Order: sequence, then structure tokens, then C-alpha cells
Amino acid sequence: MRYCLAGVLAAALAAAVSPASADDLMKAAKEIFQPIPSLVPAVKDNAVTHEKVELGKLLFFDPRMSASEIISCNTCHNLGTGGVDAGPTSVGHGWQKGPRRAPTVYNAVFNVAQFWDGRAADLKAQAKGPVQATVEMNATPEHVVKTLTSMPDYVALFRKAFPGENEPVSFDNFAKAVEAFEATLITPASPFDQYLEGDANALSAEQKDGLKLFIDKGCSNCHSGVNVGGGGYFPFGVVEKPGADILPAGDKGRFNVSKTASDEYVFRAAPLRNVALRAPYFHSGQVWSLKQAVGVMGEAQLGARLTDKEEDAIVAFLGSLTGQLPQIDYPILPVRTDATPLPTLAK
Repeated sequence: MRYCLAGVLAAALAAAVSPASADDLMKAAKEIFQPIPSLVPAVKDNAVTHEKVELGKLLFFDPRMSASEIISCNTCHNLGTGGVDAGPTSVGHGWQKGPRRAPTVYNAVFNVAQFWDGRAADLKAQAKGPVQATVEMNATPEHVVKTLTSMPDYVALFRKAFPGENEPVSFDNFAKAVEAFEATLITPASPFDQYLEGDANALSAEQKDGLKLFIDKGCSNCHSGVNVGGGGYFPFGVVEKPGADILPAGDKGRFNVSKTASDEYVFRAAPLRNVALRAPYFHSGQVWSLKQAVGVMGEAQLGARLTDKEEDAIVAFLGSLTGQLPQIDYPILPVRTDATPLPTLAK
């Protein structure tokens, strides 16, 4: 109930402060959103050094971290397709299908927590999860360390990235290196970023109409901040729950983490940066059209049936959130040795 009341009050407040002019719109946008910085942000308890980033890049692309030696981080968070896979939900070890859509790794460093239910506090905690999940990479910390220590090139790289440590090759350091690399996966300089930085001509007239609607209708109450979302938890279906195809009854979201009844069907608000690049949508990955997703959110979260023109304008605004993706060269990975564990396809 507290979520519903908060949503209604927030929507009313948004309408009350609706921007009335071009200057007012830019001012309102600057109060709600922030541009993505050009520099790599700091992460807690993990200095982002060049050595860690380079090591983390190798680990991100290395499928030998999985039991089958087929699946890497990039398999589900493909950097060439918006930081996600083909969907709707990821396929893991032994062709098992995961229960949720893979979240994008781009700009994930700005999220309040990781995964749809926020069960990982940061990117280094998130990096450990898929490796050990039987439905994903089906490995263990011991497998990862044994694999890494079997290759002299990796041992040398860990020593450089974690100098002064007696045992630099560890599962914790594996996660820290992946986190350091993922912290660099930011996408600044989108048209919307340029608008927030004062360029009134960075958005088209339709995109500005969409931005105004995004604020007026109350979308920005959940999708705000630097990542245009990802900063809080909200129920899916504040006003009207979507059908079971979009909101599966068996997945109760954050309730599985908190065990609090009010957290049933509560999820972290999806960050909308680069959203136009990564269909299908929602945690269930069942909506392939961004325009349809906008319509679903209008009815489910705001109780508003948007017109065709309004949906088109909001979609146009969302397109302005596509930033400059970093150029990532596929790395040449360290060579395995006779001591490197062999792949296993058994469940």
C-alpha cells in the first residue's frame, strides 16, 4: 500500500510542477536527472587501476571461468548488443534457461545495487553470482582459481593488478578485477546528456515533448538520476498488474531477498540509458517493442492509457538516452596449459 500511495502522490506532485516553457523544461530536467560523467567513477573498496581494468577485461571475455568453458560474462552481457543478450531470458549451462532477462552491464556502476532484486550490493558481488549459479556458469570459486593459476600469464597479471598480496590469484580478486573493468563501461555524451549540460538544441521537438510527458505523467518518479532509473525499488503494477506473461506469478522479485510481504513483485527500477538498444523489455523479457513497453508502464504504474502520439513522443525521448558506447577490442586470452581444468558439460 505504501508504494501505491507514494506513486499516486508523486504523480500528482509531478503534474503540479509541470514545466511550462522550454527554459522550465530544462530546469526541471536538471533537477531530476544528471548527465553521465566522462570520467570513470570510483567504486567502493576497489581502486580502479589500469592493471585491474586490463585484467578484468580478459576475465569478462574468458569462457574458461565457466564449467563448460563455453559461457563468459560477455555471453549474457554482450557488449556489442547493448550489454545484454538476445533474450528474452539467458541460456546457461546445459541449455538451461534463466528465470529473468539479463540486465545491461553498461552504466551498471551507477545502480543502487545489482540484479533485478538488488541482491548484490555492488559489481564485485554481482560478478561472483553467475559464476556459481548452476543455471548460468555452473562453476565454483575453486574452479576459477585453479583455472587461473594454471596459466602463467594470468598469474603474472594478477600480481601486477594486486601488488604486495601473498596470494593475488583469488576469487575475491577475480571479482574486483571484473568490477574495475565494468566500471569503465559507461556511455556518456548522449543527446540527453548534452541537453542536461545546456545545449537546448540537442533534443528534437518530439524528444522534448517526450521528456515533458515523461516528467508530467510521473515516469521520472521511478526513473530518475544519472542512470534514469536503477536507483530504487518499486512494485510492478502499482495501479494495475500486467498479465502473467509479462509479470510471472512465480517470480516475486525483491520478496525473495527481503522476505517482507510488502516487497512482493517489487523490482529495482530499470535504468533506461541505452534502452532503445536492448529489446526485449522487463525482467521477464516478454515485450519486444519499446512503444509497447511504454504503454504497459503507463497503464500498470500510472493508471494512464497513453495516446499513440504520446507513446511515440516518449519513445523518441528514450532514444535520446543512447550514449557513446566504448570501443572494446576482443582480447587475446592467456593460453591454457596441461594443468588447466578440462571442460565439463554435465549438470
